[in-house]
Amino acid sequence: MTRSVTHLLNAVLFSFLLQICSPLTTLAIDPPHKKLLTGAEQTELYVPYLKGKRVGMVVNPTSIIGKETTVDSLLKRGVNIVKIFGPEHGFRGNASNGTHVDDEIDTKTGIKAISLYGKHSTPTKAELADVDVMIFDIQDVGVRFYTYINTLQHVMEACAANKKEVLILDRPNPNGFYIDGPILDPKFKSGIGLKPIPAVHGLTVGEYAQMLNGENWLDNKLKCKIKIIKVANYTHDTPYELPVNPSPNLNTPQSILLYPTTCLFEGTYLNYGRGTQFPFTIVGAPALKGKYEFSFTPVSLKGMSESPLFMNQVCYGLDLRNYDTNNFRKTKQINLGWIIELYNASPNKADFFNSSLSKEMGTIERLIGVADFRKQIIAGKSEQEIRASWEPGLSQYKKMRKKYLLYP
Repeated sequence: MTRSVTHLLNAVLFSFLLQICSPLTTLAIDPPHKKLLTGAEQTELYVPYLKGKRVGMVVNPTSIIGKETTVDSLLKRGVNIVKIFGPEHGFRGNASNGTHVDDEIDTKTGIKAISLYGKHSTPTKAELADVDVMIFDIQDVGVRFYTYINTLQHVMEACAANKKEVLILDRPNPNGFYIDGPILDPKFKSGIGLKPIPAVHGLTVGEYAQMLNGENWLDNKLKCKIKIIKVANYTHDTPYELPVNPSPNLNTPQSILLYPTTCLFEGTYLNYGRGTQFPFTIVGAPALKGKYEFSFTPVSLKGMSESPLFMNQVCYGLDLRNYDTNNFRKTKQINLGWIIELYNASPNKADFFNSSLSKEMGTIERLIGVADFRKQIIAGKSEQEIRASWEPGLSQYKKMRKKYLLYP
């Protein structure tokens, strides 16, 4: 071998060893992922805009910057917050689901906290009189029957009518990676569903606000002036584990991903974990004894479920706490198999859809959004047959949704 060839080979070998040993090379090959930042965390994008303005805030315990509430954080930054508006569960999140919440003075800040889940769900003209801009900063979970998007609609309608701007501090949707379920039939419009969207809508709050405006869905076809601070470094496929429980009964990442499916059991006679530490992840009833080995006993839990169905009675049914929720990412569908299975296992099928939440029959229709679902389960229709009845509405919604996306 010639000396020049030997030198060349040594140089190549040295260069190779330098690359594999150098920590700088490792950083260059495998750069760190960009950190996801919620709208609220990007204070430099909106705090200067709020200077000199009187600010109202629609917030709850999910409204945080770091480890403190958005309210407390913005007060320290000199923002003039004149009023707080709280949705279901209240501003501090200590009211049970469905419980009437009264107006109060927030003890920590001394700011008046007005309930949007009490005497009225829409801010009044008088309540908005001393507000220049309203901030909406609430974590949603991407489901039509989760009430915070209804709060957003009411706030936008009130602000549009009174010529007030809404500043939306957007947050990721933990169930934003799919769209599923039938489109809400207007005849089943209720407090758990106001607009013709599917059960799993695939939008962030900011995107839904654009849809409310763009589809003329606000009262009197008003348009609300909105400004959205987008989530940085986010796509709809980005997995997102919430830093704060979005409500008292959605208290684990598992419950949040199961919720679009297991909340349908609110429209049945079954207990779906209310009165336990595992709501929306277990389902059962005393009547299923002998059908299932798994059991649980609901008790009264302050702030979560004070009078649960079958309180102090042993319930038998499904334990979904270890269910692989990656299946939802794979199928892009809610799981209808569980409600079909439990209906078939129930000894008294006539009472299966007789929900404890409503004295009249109809809760399942308000949840799922259509009249046929109950009849389809009773008739023994397959999951595929039920899904086929959701078309063409679901496909039309998916096409319409694309107009309002802020994230890929």
